[in-house]
Amino acid sequence: MKTRSRREVVTFKHSFQIRGIDHPLPAGRYEVITDEEMIEGLSFASYRRVATMMIVPAASHGARMEMFSIGPVDLADAQRIDASMPDE
Repeated sequence: MKTRSRREVVTFKHSFQIRGIDHPLPAGRYEVITDEEMIEGLSFASYRRVATMMIVPAASHGARMEMFSIGPVDLADAQRIDASMPDE
């Protein structure tokens, strides 16, 4: 089965929390990786999302970065909340 990964950078203007990550995250830029697999048997190329991960600063002192599996809806909710907050 063919798979592909898409990378994008999302920016948060305010500190935020997202389901799947057990600590609050500071404002900043975050890399989001989406893995997709090709749907076989169609007459055209089509992919379905199989995983969404976010790379964040590590909460522990032993590591610099951690990768967490998150839901795409949870990410969209966090972005919507961030955009609706007044700038400080």
